[in-house]
Amino acid sequence: QVQLVESGGASVQAGGSLRLSCVASGTTWRRVCVVWFRQPPGKEREAVAGIRTGGLDTYYHDSMNGRFTISQDTAKNTYYLQMDSLKPEDTAMYYCAASGLSCLNNWRIPQRFDYWGQGTQVTVSS
Repeated sequence: QVQLVESGGASVQAGGSLRLSCVASGTTWRRVCVVWFRQPPGKEREAVAGIRTGGLDTYYHDSMNGRFTISQDTAKNTYYLQMDSLKPEDTAMYYCAASGLSCLNNWRIPQRFDYWGQGTQVTVSS
């Protein structure tokens, strides 16, 4: 059974930084696509950044403009989302999700992911 546990969400001022963590367990796939999604209040869930384990491929939402960085620590089976220069519009519940599908054509589509964490709240005040 795949389990994902996020942490690191907090309330910060605009311009600040946060690092979210997602600890994965129970995966037996040779390659895994892990994506950070976010869902602002009253809006749909959107993909923020994705990474394919077993390789160095990363994917980012165009609007992140280099402010966010996704990475992995293979030894700890943990995935990170470093968020810098935070803006009030980054306020959302952030989720990590995992799939054995290829990241390339699926990372933006929440319905393609079977495994989700419980989410961690990020609030950015102006």
